[in-house]
Amino acid sequence: MKNIYLSLIIAAVFSITITAQTKWSIDESHSKIGFAVSHMVVSEVEGIFGKYSADVETTGDNFENAKINIKIDVASIDTKNEKRDEHLRNEDFFDAPKYPEIKFVSKSFKKVDSKTWKLVGDFTIKNVTKEITLTGKFNGTVKDPWGNTRSGFKLSGTINRFDYGLKWSNLLESGGLVVGKEVELNITVELIKK
Repeated sequence: MKNIYLSLIIAAVFSITITAQTKWSIDESHSKIGFAVSHMVVSEVEGIFGKYSADVETTGDNFENAKINIKIDVASIDTKNEKRDEHLRNEDFFDAPKYPEIKFVSKSFKKVDSKTWKLVGDFTIKNVTKEITLTGKFNGTVKDPWGNTRSGFKLSGTINRFDYGLKWSNLLESGGLVVGKEVELNITVELIKK
């Protein structure tokens, strides 16, 4: 009987060791949270959020079902046009003073094939939370010259800005929206194992 208990204890300890959680930090100098939206139907405006933080936790080096929490500083929006950026920060769009953060909390992160992943999570803008799906490409894991383990992903998806109360909707004479309702999200992430 003692041998059975001892075996169970050893198995439990071994199991805990195998499934140890690994934490990753985001390398902001090699990452980007970007977006693109139609402008006057014939073109598009691209932008980024310059300030954000991310907590990523995995089982070992396996990203399957990683826990991902991202916080984005709304005031850091940058479309290379200060007048437009100020408009995006006001109540017509993000209302940054009242709602200073955009948040993403993962629900699942699944491998579709050798390079493709699907990330599902809750995306919150202006206290409105909707589930979104991002398609991701895994760029691999490497050791950098300083001995750090790095992994990279490229993620993309689309949201409807009206779903989140970003309702500014001036129309062209032709009837098209000055700013499109569909917003493409384009995210490049380089992670460093802690």
